[in-house]
Amino acid sequence: MQKDSKYIKIEVVAYSGYKANERPLYFVMDQQKFQVVKVLEFWCGQDHDYFKILADDGQVYSLKWHRYLDVWFIVA
Repeated sequence: MQKDSKYIKIEVVAYSGYKANERPLYFVMDQQKFQVVKVLEFWCGQDHDYFKILADDGQVYSLKWHRYLDVWFIVA
């Protein structure tokens, strides 16, 4: 992550299989729903999981889930 990155809180619906929020299915930003087409990358931090995803608008987004607070952010 870049040092000067901003985190914007978003609403995410995620698939929960063997663990909670295993992968995002869609997210809502500025009252617009974006379907996750593909998870391009996934990595774990100390308190967060990060997902680099391709959305149905053709854009690539970086999502961050805080495991303990159960809050999602988009990295801007």
